[in-house]
Amino acid sequence: MPATIARTAGRTLFGENARAYAAFRPDYPDRIFEILETRCRVGEGKSVFEIGPGTGLATVPLLAMGCRVTAVEPDARLAAFLVDSQNAHADRLNVQTVTFEEAIMPAASFDLGIAATSLHWIEPGQALAKAFHLLRPGGHWAMWWNIFGDPDEADAFHQCTHALFERLQKSPSHGDGPKGHFGLDRKHRIADLEQAGFESIIAEEVRWRPVLNKQQILGLTATFSPVARLPKIERQAFLDRIGAIVDEEFGGRVMRHFMTAIYTARRP
Repeated sequence: MPATIARTAGRTLFGENARAYAAFRPDYPDRIFEILETRCRVGEGKSVFEIGPGTGLATVPLLAMGCRVTAVEPDARLAAFLVDSQNAHADRLNVQTVTFEEAIMPAASFDLGIAATSLHWIEPGQALAKAFHLLRPGGHWAMWWNIFGDPDEADAFHQCTHALFERLQKSPSHGDGPKGHFGLDRKHRIADLEQAGFESIIAEEVRWRPVLNKQQILGLTATFSPVARLPKIERQAFLDRIGAIVDEEFGGRVMRHFMTAIYTARRP
């Protein structure tokens, strides 16, 4: 069975081409930010910390809501991209180029903490204990994952390409639970939150069905950690094979079955 990529690899794996990551990773569904507004009470003037913002897929909507965001990003290239792309919000965005484990932030000073498709890259128990410590009493926590395949309703493209991906190393997002993804292992994710001291835990799954062209499929696939880690020649050969499947089996356009799993909780 292929090995699992070390969690520490996530600190430097995604910054080689930040612009491509920003271009091809899809936005989070609107429902995620509705939950943050209604359940987590996020909005104008709220103080938020974010673990592993990458290019800002979650950061940008939070800034648009009027939040003050402290984003902790260990990859200097991604951190620089985020700072440059959000220069208009420089007064409300503080980017720390450091791991979350090493980040220094004042205790009990944030209204909300988030980890958007990032918590699997660090030890969850340690991260959640620190997140709890950073939140004000009554503050909220939200963690979610975009999952590029629905285990309850696999799409035709997944069925055609599954064997190719199975030969690659596994991302830490690949879970041991019944649905095969870290974010969908509801039993253990809720147990992690309870162990850290959180209450009012709610889990929700959001399903969405984008239609992607060949360029979008290849661009997204290239951002997946098992593909990004391949040597350049092997990576290109893998992407060429995926592209051929898109052309030959789907006529250049593919409907995918994606989902987003979100967990929200509250510090008492």
